[in-house]
Amino acid sequence: MTLVDVALAFVNIGGLIILGFGAVKLGYVPLALYFNRLYRHNAAKHRYLALNDTPLVSVIVPGYNEAVVITKCVESILASRYRRLEVILVDDGSSDATPDIMAELAEQHDRVRFLSQANAGKGAALNRGINAADGEILMFVDADGIFAPDTVLHMLEGFDHRDVGAVCGDDRPVNLDRVLTRMLAVLSHVGTGLVRRALSLLHCLPIVSGNIGAFRRDLVREVGGFHEDTLGEDLELTWRIYEAGYRVRFQPKALVYAESPSTLHGLWRQRVRWSRGLLQTLRMHAKMLGRPRYGPFGLFLAFNAMTMVVIPVLQLSVLAVMPFLYIAGAGPIPGEILAILGWLGLFVSLTLIIFSIGLNRSWRDARFLWTLPLWPLYSVFVGLALTSAIVKEVKGSPAVWNKLQRTGVISVTATEACDRKQA
Repeated sequence: MTLVDVALAFVNIGGLIILGFGAVKLGYVPLALYFNRLYRHNAAKHRYLALNDTPLVSVIVPGYNEAVVITKCVESILASRYRRLEVILVDDGSSDATPDIMAELAEQHDRVRFLSQANAGKGAALNRGINAADGEILMFVDADGIFAPDTVLHMLEGFDHRDVGAVCGDDRPVNLDRVLTRMLAVLSHVGTGLVRRALSLLHCLPIVSGNIGAFRRDLVREVGGFHEDTLGEDLELTWRIYEAGYRVRFQPKALVYAESPSTLHGLWRQRVRWSRGLLQTLRMHAKMLGRPRYGPFGLFLAFNAMTMVVIPVLQLSVLAVMPFLYIAGAGPIPGEILAILGWLGLFVSLTLIIFSIGLNRSWRDARFLWTLPLWPLYSVFVGLALTSAIVKEVKGSPAVWNKLQRTGVISVTATEACDRKQA
């Protein structure tokens, strides 16, 4: 067997595996639709505990060099229609004016408290806030988050059963001033509008976003709070919630708008950090993968590991080998058919994104569909970031917070966010 034969077999088998997993993920579409049906039908019944008992909610905001954005974040939280809340600001050794601004906010508002610590990382800052919190429900939000007036209320509605341990909201880009952030605004709807709905229905939602997540305080303390030695602290804590026997809910109406990376360098650092967080969490909780003991979530984790780690690397490998095959005159697919498949792939992607935008009722974001030609490049970019993360994990490179450089650009106000959500 020649090298060309080996390469051809690799491309054919790899392509079939990629297509197979892609076809399975299309099952998210009917699941998301069914989620919406149940969500509307049961909305009036979701009144267990939180809204009857009006619990105190502690909104914990960690920050490192967040002077540009922290004031708007706190103001949007305090403007919430759910009034029984406290805001705990934790400065993680900032070198800018963040601690001064946080201290001033605490002086101005009775419901705001300020804590400060030497730089120890995001996980440590979150744990500091948890230890100081008085609320029965803990909410975690990044310092650039902009709440809609009903965000907290909708998050509490997600605690509709005693075995719901955490609730994830819907985080969307707030800075729509660049081509990159506009593309991310469109693509994010697949993750939030489609995937979160489907996986919440299956009790397999793998992450409560660090941008907008709520947890039972006693449960968080019971499982030990955030691990401070991982880059995916929100992901890792979510898996421990499942491990403890609890479920996670998705609340699509609980919106927070936060900054997306506005530069390729910022996007690269963020995606590498996210990928390293996933790899670290997979290593820490390898015993859960494919184990029926953890219910549908354990079985899903094996599938998730394939789609989030193996498939992207396999896609890059197939793309790298195919030019060699065509140069050798052994291309697996005739050029005309390859072109048709390429256009078909873009059509399917476009259909899924429009469907996801519709689920989120965010039709204004459809004005950014012109970013379509960039989507295949973004897919390759994410695959390369994952590959870089794998290399860093193998080499044992230091794990640092690597937070985004904030711009302070706000293209969507909290009031507008509420209007778009209700539309």
